[in-house]
Amino acid sequence: MHQGFAPGPHNRSRRQFLGTAAMAPVLATLRGSAWAPPNADPAHPARFVFTSQGKTAIVNADGTGLRYFEFDKPGQATWQVGAKFPDQRRLIFLSMEPRRDGPGRPFEEYYTQTPTHLWIHDLESGALEEICQKKRLAPFETPALLVGEDRILVQVVRAKVGQIYSMKLDGSDAREFTRAGEGLPYGLSLSPDGKRVAYHLASPQGYQVWTSDTLGANRVQLAGKPGHLYFGTSWSPDGQWVLYMDCLPGQDPGHDWADVCIGKADGTEHKVLTTDQPMWFAATYGNPKNRGGGSNVPAWTRDGSILFPRRLPGSRVAWQYQADRPDVDHFNREFQPEQARGGTEICLINPSTGNIRALTTNDPPVWDFRASQSSDGKHVVFCRAITGEPPAIWVMDTDGDNLKLITCGLDDRGADHPAWL
Repeated sequence: MHQGFAPGPHNRSRRQFLGTAAMAPVLATLRGSAWAPPNADPAHPARFVFTSQGKTAIVNADGTGLRYFEFDKPGQATWQVGAKFPDQRRLIFLSMEPRRDGPGRPFEEYYTQTPTHLWIHDLESGALEEICQKKRLAPFETPALLVGEDRILVQVVRAKVGQIYSMKLDGSDAREFTRAGEGLPYGLSLSPDGKRVAYHLASPQGYQVWTSDTLGANRVQLAGKPGHLYFGTSWSPDGQWVLYMDCLPGQDPGHDWADVCIGKADGTEHKVLTTDQPMWFAATYGNPKNRGGGSNVPAWTRDGSILFPRRLPGSRVAWQYQADRPDVDHFNREFQPEQARGGTEICLINPSTGNIRALTTNDPPVWDFRASQSSDGKHVVFCRAITGEPPAIWVMDTDGDNLKLITCGLDDRGADHPAWL
């Protein structure tokens, strides 16, 4: 599994490769699916998937039913969920062969030479079928967004240039969603009515937030300004707003922190909901033997509030970004636990009033992050890490009560990237 998604400040191509990390499309597709009312069927309790040591697992919100997916397909090193169908039964999985980058092979040159594969897995029958094989465009293809029942947006990287294509599930009828060379769009999300796509675009002009129709046409820019890195998108339950972040890379080259923003879907309004970059953006955790990371993104709740991880005053992460040295592993950080302090807490912000309420409070502080609410509105899942240790996955009630540790992952080596089904 790719470690550390935070883009670098001085290398434009490295920023663009942020979108090629396997978990980026996973989060986008799972959180970007069209909103649906809660499922009241007791036979289908709220459940989520997560990753641990390159494997993917599924578990109920109360911690029961935990199982890791095991697929008998040779040559596949990792498996991750890449999208879900509205029937809640079928999942799209992304598998990767052993990575081609590593010692002596820089990330940005060799990572996207790693062949990937897309599959549909039926949770009830256990069937697994490979898709997107016809007229394959490149070895490295990852799911970006499921659009309807028969088409998918796929990220394709050729000669270090990323592009999004719309294609049928078998890989045929591939059409350009973006044009090669204009920048790489990722962090894609689908509007509740299924008609518009929001994404951020890593272009030579910086990171911008756009919406378009599902074919990539009729574009509207929501945010874009020199010196600002706008990142991650998700639609409000009513489809009127798009949620994203704003990082200042000139001041924060490691992209540790950001502000929470929303933009009117028609491009007429942009609001910064926080001040002084309080959101933990580039989540890093663990120790040199078991390190990890990934980009945090805020998340809507069913009532239109926003969940985000807020830093405590004076907090400093243990993994410090090294701006003055070459980045060859897409992580480029030194473990400095003696300089670490503070932590983060899961908060709710009301986008209308700006009021912020903490849902988790810890003494001594810990690092809470990657919070999202179940579709029935009853639970919030999140990750929690002590400085220098890998994260565990917790679930609490939406009001912050009844916290419960769900799992510490395989061999207690950490669990990350929870996403509700």
